Parts: sequence; structure tokens; C-alpha cells
Amino acid sequence: MENRNIEDKRHLRSLNTRKKLLEAAREVFLQEGFQKATISQMINKAGIGYGTAYVHFGGKEDLLIVLLEDVMERFFDIAEVSFLPKSKQEAMEIINKQAYAFLKMAEAERDMMQVFEQAIGVSSLVSDKWKTIREKFIGRISTDIAYSQQNGLARSELNHEIVARGWYFTNEMYLWEIVRNEHHGSVEEVATTITSVYVTGLYL
Repeated sequence: MENRNIEDKRHLRSLNTRKKLLEAAREVFLQEGFQKATISQMINKAGIGYGTAYVHFGGKEDLLIVLLEDVMERFFDIAEVSFLPKSKQEAMEIINKQAYAFLKMAEAERDMMQVFEQAIGVSSLVSDKWKTIREKFIGRISTDIAYSQQNGLARSELNHEIVARGWYFTNEMYLWEIVRNEHHGSVEEVATTITSVYVTGLYL
């Protein structure tokens, strides 16, 4: 039992160290940007030893990837919303709500997303991670389209995987425009417009 308690305390301390380091990394990335940020700055800010830090993360890219996964998990929660429409109108309402929530999240997370965009441009590790996340979204959209096709709501002659990629990339393009503050019109207007074009082309 004594050993178990020691193990539990170690595990807790380890989780605490990891959390401290991630919080420090987030602050340093936001302050310095991806390229200028160093793991030394993060370790100093977290107030932990170098050896301890490297037990948890191999470098700043590893830290950024965990932060990226955390943020994108919240985006994915939007994609995971139950999609069982009974009509074209109902499908449009759900899709519009999802597109709006997705783009609104980009606006809310703008500062951190700017750091992710820098990292995707210069780090193959982060870029590969982004591609993996992207495929997860496309897979989910593809399932929703297939459901609509099987239920006679959407055009069955269209390849649902290709359509899914098109819809995802439309959203991603606007996501980055919002992150860069280059979007035209409000987030609501963008979501409504792209949803209307997408649903009109796909649904019967």
C-alpha cells in the first residue's frame, strides 16, 4: 500500500509538472511567436529543472503539438454533434450551426491559432500533425454525407469523400482568414453563405 501511495504522489507530481510546462509554453508562444520561442524560456517560466522538462517533452514542437491537439479537440467537439437530419432544411440548420461554431472558435482562439499557423509553415512535425487532424475532420464529414445519401437527402452519385474534402477545405480557408483578420463580412455571414452554397449543391 505504501508503494502505491508513493506511485500516486509521483504520478500527481508528474502531471503537475507537465501542466506547468504547458501553461508556460502557451504564454511564451503567445509572447514570442513560434520561431523565437525557446524551450529554455518555457522551462524558466515554469520554474522546473531541465532534466525534468525533457522527461515530458523532446522540445518546443512537442509542446506546441499538445497545445494544438487541446485546441483542435474543442473544434472537433463541434464536428461530433449528432447529425441525423430528416430533411434538407434540417440538414442545413445543423450544418450552418456547425460552420458558425467552427469559425467562431477560430475567432475566439485567434492568438493561439496564429502561433499554430506559423508553426505549420516551418515545422514538418507540426505540419504533419495538422494533416492528421484535418483527416479526422474529413472522415467525420464524410460519414455525415454518406448518411444523407443513404437516406435519400443528398445526391448519391457524388463521391462523399471528395465532397467532404471540399467542404472541410472551404471551412479551413475561412478559418485562416479569420485568424489573420482578413475575412470579408461577419463570421455569421460567412457561415451562412458557405453553408447555403454547399447544401444547395449537395442536397436534393
